[in-house]
Amino acid sequence: MRITSWNCGGALRKKLDQADSLSADILIIQECEDPARSTHAYREWAGDYLWLGDSKNKGIGVFPKNGHRVTALNWSGKFEIAGIKHPSGSWTTEALKLFLPFSINDDYKVLGVWTKGADSQAFAYIGQFWKYLQIHRQQLSGPRQLIIGDLNSNAIWDKSDRWWNHSNVVEELAELGLSSVYHQQHDEKQGEESLATFFLYRRMAKAYHIDYAFVSKDLLDRSVLDLGKPEKWLTVSDHVPIALKLETA
Repeated sequence: MRITSWNCGGALRKKLDQADSLSADILIIQECEDPARSTHAYREWAGDYLWLGDSKNKGIGVFPKNGHRVTALNWSGKFEIAGIKHPSGSWTTEALKLFLPFSINDDYKVLGVWTKGADSQAFAYIGQFWKYLQIHRQQLSGPRQLIIGDLNSNAIWDKSDRWWNHSNVVEELAELGLSSVYHQQHDEKQGEESLATFFLYRRMAKAYHIDYAFVSKDLLDRSVLDLGKPEKWLTVSDHVPIALKLETA
């Protein structure tokens, strides 16, 4: 099975040929519009899709292909930091952006991710993921579990006065038995990636690794991650796709 995540940079309805060229069984697309409120051709292409977003033009979508089936998982909850009597000390799943949990063929659990935020937010980007993790540690534990998407984060941006750094999140995922396929495969440390997934302003000189695939222990030896070539994909987006090939037999 081939599960591919790609931040398409918007207007997916105009990039369906590029999406099809990925030959994916499951497509997880960030920055795509809601097919229900877009063109007929895009809606037909989307099939029995899942989608979540702040507006009709920008969200995260999951598109099954080749006879596969995806089902939304109703993960909802609340977390409170003990001893903190302040609105910032508690949060709900629905307030965090953007996380789309689903199952594939009622067999694999997947969390599709596109973390969002603003410079004014203390818990932006990886902070959103950290908050989500505090609520849903139980759901993210166990076998046949995957997390894949655009985290908008890297260990190079860790700040020492925060406990929700990228490195902290990776450590917490490891406690749940989830490992980054890229780092296992390339034997590289977080923050020292030799291959990039994001190119600011589509410039090769501003390259960063911010898209990831984490899998549970039982899937790690059965997983291979491929990254798209920037010379091909930078013509249509500032991200390259990451494709997780999962041996299911």
